[in-house]
Amino acid sequence: MTPIGLAYLAAGLGASVVVFGVASGIGRLAAAALEAQGRQPEALGDVRATMIIAAALIEGVALFALVICILLLNAKA
Repeated sequence: MTPIGLAYLAAGLGASVVVFGVASGIGRLAAAALEAQGRQPEALGDVRATMIIAAALIEGVALFALVICILLLNAKA
């Protein structure tokens, strides 16, 4: 396999690991928020706001990791 082919393979694997991790993280976040809402319905607004902020931070890290994968793919050795 050529080095270019290996670079494409590594970028694809890196991106898939990032997407899997983000999906797992946001799933756990949503499950915890729903559980908190079920236990204390009066705290709905606070829990929702905290969940949205945390999900945005997780998505930001995912975007950063995907950009790194793309940059490494296009890097000239």
